[in-house]
Amino acid sequence: MALVTTKFRSFDEYLSMPSSDLPEGCFEYWDGELIAVMSESGFNDLLANYLLVLLMNAGIPLPLLRPHSCEVVVPGNPKTRYPDLTILDAVHIPLIERRNTITRQMPPPRVLVEVVSPGDESSDNYIRDYQEKPSQYAAIGVPEMWRIDPDRAWVQVGTLTTGEYNFTTFRGEETIVSPTFPTLNLTAIQVLSAGR
Repeated sequence: MALVTTKFRSFDEYLSMPSSDLPEGCFEYWDGELIAVMSESGFNDLLANYLLVLLMNAGIPLPLLRPHSCEVVVPGNPKTRYPDLTILDAVHIPLIERRNTITRQMPPPRVLVEVVSPGDESSDNYIRDYQEKPSQYAAIGVPEMWRIDPDRAWVQVGTLTTGEYNFTTFRGEETIVSPTFPTLNLTAIQVLSAGR
């Protein structure tokens, strides 16, 4: 990961800056410094974008769908994350006009989606996607989290219950059940194939 030379006296100072004063790209805030978020693999990026198209086709308005670009403030380190797909509520639209950041003072996003990077259970990728991010997203009250794992060939939908996610796993032709989108008619294989 590459550090950016910009240093901030506090997290509040960082959050008060308009996006035009920040470096281009996605950076997580770590202890006063910005660390570049590693780029996704081409296939993982395709999966997130394909899910965006599927959700649009299911009637979710485009302004509520933010792929790879919506910064979400979370507890712990890093203090910010960039989910692969963020699904907002209409209330967020005027709140993020100045800067595409969901702060702790705002309502949480409706759904956060992460496409899991390759790695076994001891890898940094696995720990980040299966432990750290769910814990951080649960702590800010995001009601639903999706984990799309191409290596394990499953889509998991986590529902927030008593402070943590209860995940249900969907494989193959199983229809994905989403409390947020009860009429969504998608199978795991549809999502995992990314239209190929």
